[in-house]
Amino acid sequence: MNKTICGAGILFGMSAVILGAFGAHGLEKLIDQNSVQTFETGIDYQMYHALLLLILGGLPQLKPEDKKVVFYLLVSGIIFFSFSIYLLATNALTGFDFRTIGFVTPIGGALLIIAWGLFGYKIYSRFSQ
Repeated sequence: MNKTICGAGILFGMSAVILGAFGAHGLEKLIDQNSVQTFETGIDYQMYHALLLLILGGLPQLKPEDKKVVFYLLVSGIIFFSFSIYLLATNALTGFDFRTIGFVTPIGGALLIIAWGLFGYKIYSRFSQ
């Protein structure tokens, strides 16, 4: 599982850099500044959680089943939160109104909050034994 977690962290980190470059050098001519900032927010959160995945994968102190739950929460949260933000920020470029699926953004945020809380609880309880 550690290999999968670290691999996901690397993939999300790498794609955050790619999307960041695209946002900085390609989108600024296509969408307004507010939408570019929104897009960058998605990138920031994706990168933060990619780094957390790398930390999670490298922690030998946590049980594999605890890592697995946090991993699934983080991956789901990244996809729902960051990727819905990317779609919402670039809404003007498509014929589909992505605001109709905007409800998934707070669900993704909630999943990320739960992942952090569970991660913190598991780390704290493990080190307080």
